[in-house]
Amino acid sequence: MDIIKKFGEMVGSTSLKDAKKARKLLLLGYQLQEKRLLLFPDKKLPYSGQYVARIVMQNIIKALSKPEDTAMVSIFVPGELLTAAGLTPYSVEAMSCFIAGTQCEQPFLRKTEEEGFPETMCSYHRVFLGASLTGLVPAPKCMVYTNLACDGNMMTFPYLKQKQELSGFYIDVPYEKNEDSIQYVAGQLRELKKYLEDMTGKKIAESAVQQAVANSKQSAEYYSRQLALRKDHDPVSTLTNELYAIFMCHLLAGSKESVTYTKLLLEDVKKAPKGEGLRILWMHMMPFLQQPVKEVFNYSDQMHISTCDFVADGFQKVHHEDPYEAMAEKMVNCIYNGSVGQRIEKAKELAQLTEADGGILFAHWGCKGTIGASGLIKNSLEASGLPTIILDGDGCNPANTSDGQVSTRLQAYMEMLKEAKSHDTLCL
Repeated sequence: MDIIKKFGEMVGSTSLKDAKKARKLLLLGYQLQEKRLLLFPDKKLPYSGQYVARIVMQNIIKALSKPEDTAMVSIFVPGELLTAAGLTPYSVEAMSCFIAGTQCEQPFLRKTEEEGFPETMCSYHRVFLGASLTGLVPAPKCMVYTNLACDGNMMTFPYLKQKQELSGFYIDVPYEKNEDSIQYVAGQLRELKKYLEDMTGKKIAESAVQQAVANSKQSAEYYSRQLALRKDHDPVSTLTNELYAIFMCHLLAGSKESVTYTKLLLEDVKKAPKGEGLRILWMHMMPFLQQPVKEVFNYSDQMHISTCDFVADGFQKVHHEDPYEAMAEKMVNCIYNGSVGQRIEKAKELAQLTEADGGILFAHWGCKGTIGASGLIKNSLEASGLPTIILDGDGCNPANTSDGQVSTRLQAYMEMLKEAKSHDTLCL
């Protein structure tokens, strides 16, 4: 039997009897993995990939081992303020990815169903809810959430807030993208600072907030510079490695680690040779566990994820000098806020910048916003000349997807892109 699967089954079954024991077991596994990443890093990845794997693992370990110093957040909450407050943030999506990666997600999915949540709800939220309700994931110091992007936030956070009597802070982000919205959100972020001070019992220096936002801007600058080089450079990567970038631009935004990661990434991209493979614009989350997708992208010199709209948006450039207005600007102008038109335009911009050969839109199970807009996104991108496939699946629960179907569709899409690129080369 696969050792990870066996370990996951042990954690899952133990969690239903003794959650604290299961958490200790899970932590032991993660701590051993952290040591392995330090002593025996994945040499097939560039150094930025090795570095970010360690940092993300450390973040999850802290979240599970020191709940008194953690904040449960939705993924678009500004990480800069949490960095300034000295809290370790973890999101629903982040924790669920690790739980699913450990292959112990099924008991928690069943637990959520017992609580009356529908199967059509996002699997990231269902796994997280189950893990929290069993006690595998400990109650945090506080929670900070927003209505931005994911409708699952408005179910998960209020439910756990009431069920576990947690303290929470809610950020309301208006649909309209204008200066009034930015000022409205900035006012809430100033209140969030006071809330975090009350929760921790410590004053947050304005200089710490300013430094965190400065770090975030520096990370965005490094990321933008490497993105401009992607049409000529193809570093080796994996789906998991690409997923880690989401941690760095959201949860760990404002941290020194995010600056270090993006700087290393820029250097790795500069060093990477130009491959003869296909460059892909990826949209939405990464199905890092799905075998046929892993087989196509992991360590490949033929298929390269040149950019991901989710990550690029997280590293977006902001223009306001005031740190609260800068964080608010990033939230209001998020491509997942407002009309789908902004997602489409951002995708076109990224595809042109990286000279992408094709686009893949991952329609994750339960993500109504992406699934509902997928047809419009695909048609719009193809009208602009970018061949695009909608890949249905589940980034967290393998029971909601078919490997055979995904493999067949992905292989056919690759062949189509290769043929089109070969024809264009011959024409030149």
